[in-house]
Amino acid sequence: MMGSTGAVCALLAALCGACQALQGGMLFPTESPSREVKDVSGLWSFRADLSPERNRGFEQHWYRSPLAQTGPVIDMPVPSSYNDITQDAKIRDFIGWVWYEKDVWVPARWIQDRGARIVLRVGSAHYYSVLWVNGVKVTEHEGGHLPFEADISGVLRQTSGNPCRITIAVNNTLTLETLPPGTIQYMNDRSRYPAGYFVQNTDFDFFNYAGIHRPVLLYTTPKAHIDDISVETTFSDNIGKHQPKSVFIHLLFVQQPQLFLRSYIVWWKNTVFINIITLYLLVSSRTHTDPMSVKHCIVTSLTPRFVWQIRGKGFDWPLVVKDFNLMKWMGVNSFRTSHYPYAEEILQMADRHGIMQIINVCVCVFLRRSFGNVSLAHHLTVMEELVRRDKNHPSVVMWSVANEPASEMPPAGFYFKELVSHTKSLDSSRPVTYITDSNYARDQGAQYVDVICVNSYLSWYHDPGHTELISLQLNTQFDDWYDKYQKPIIQSEYGADAVAGLHSDPPMMFTEEYQTTVLQNYHNVFDQKRKEFVIGELIWNFADFMTAQTITRVVGNKKGIFTRQRQPKAGALLLRERYWRIANETGVLPTWARYPCQ
Repeated sequence: MMGSTGAVCALLAALCGACQALQGGMLFPTESPSREVKDVSGLWSFRADLSPERNRGFEQHWYRSPLAQTGPVIDMPVPSSYNDITQDAKIRDFIGWVWYEKDVWVPARWIQDRGARIVLRVGSAHYYSVLWVNGVKVTEHEGGHLPFEADISGVLRQTSGNPCRITIAVNNTLTLETLPPGTIQYMNDRSRYPAGYFVQNTDFDFFNYAGIHRPVLLYTTPKAHIDDISVETTFSDNIGKHQPKSVFIHLLFVQQPQLFLRSYIVWWKNTVFINIITLYLLVSSRTHTDPMSVKHCIVTSLTPRFVWQIRGKGFDWPLVVKDFNLMKWMGVNSFRTSHYPYAEEILQMADRHGIMQIINVCVCVFLRRSFGNVSLAHHLTVMEELVRRDKNHPSVVMWSVANEPASEMPPAGFYFKELVSHTKSLDSSRPVTYITDSNYARDQGAQYVDVICVNSYLSWYHDPGHTELISLQLNTQFDDWYDKYQKPIIQSEYGADAVAGLHSDPPMMFTEEYQTTVLQNYHNVFDQKRKEFVIGELIWNFADFMTAQTITRVVGNKKGIFTRQRQPKAGALLLRERYWRIANETGVLPTWARYPCQ
């Protein structure tokens, strides 16, 4: 990797400084009598800026003309991560600006209807994005995993005919102020590295997949349109109450009256019955439709995570459906979106199938230097975008504001006090947590959250091979956290790597037998503590996933109970038996819904 210190980061820093929080809503585009949606995903032209400075595309204004006129381009599927698509290692490991382009045709009636807004929406691009239409810059966005959009009506109506050339520049450089954070390290030993050689350092244990990860859409709304909906819900006796907290209509603000639904169907949780109203359709002025439901948060948890093979973090319907089928086969009733917000389509699937979610913002291990005002301001903005996007999903039961932060650092106390307070101001109906693996006695932020989520890898990263220590150490962990904070606890990660097909008796590390032995020892403690204050267990991980190349990982993290191809290891069968046994013990499952072997 080549570049110069100022050139690689200066442009990104300047753009980041110009970012503003979204001022409007972020309703998922759905078709209605007054709204049309056109998916412009598919094959796009792609070019990585391989110049030493990584900013030739901006210097030469690649967005002003078709990308192919600036140099060689290749086909790139959208959505997908570009890293695994080509046979070129430079592209797989590329850090810096990449450029996407696609020519699409906008329906003539959209252009001719001056009463219609034409909006371009990118579901997610990692990490920093700049967007042009027909050579005109229309927006930019800092942060991956969340959508951004722009009203492009004026740009299109200034163009003769109705072509639409979309250009998106995406930069995956991570700094101390990005979420997740990282650092660029320049290698100055000229006997070992060429001039300008740098590497991207990160402290998280997953591959830095990059590109346009979710669908790109064009959609219309009337000029007078619903911009945002906030719903507050509850129920009592047999009456479900639905009261939109506020409905924001462009040019008009309306406070909606409370609605009463006198008969409601209990929302079927996967393996669990909870008194939550079934989904129904909220229709507002025939301009926007959204599935809504009465939400009431009860925290019980069990498992997974989504990262695809070849597609990286790119959204893919067949794999989404496959993973939900596997979760239902296992008897899972919840998952955590680790370590970033998932696509809205996945949240909608969870709504429909009755599987609860703990929504995790994209923050992993912090460095002490990351607890600054710039990082906090960006973190607050990202939480605002996340809550604005997901606040009306009934399956969302908890917000997680960070994963394994360096919460023992003194600055963490103020940082998380502000962050948790801000999140609660955005949504007071759900508990807030963060996932920690730090020493309970030195944690600076746990006092501010509602639920403590703890990651631990006993007999793996600590005392490897000694599974006989799990019971003592795990009991001590739980008791120490609860004695200090008196808050409910979720074991949010536990497990061990297992290479599929590798066996040993007695069990040895990396075999399927060792993974199941670790899980069984954890489960014995869970069964004791869930009678007290442990309210959930989430295995790490649902499926194997790619990481950066290191001597501690053999082609990725192998802690999955499924392979990347979604084939089960022995741990998956163990968990299936456990989850269905727990569900059947509740006594509320109808006979037809019980585990097939019962």
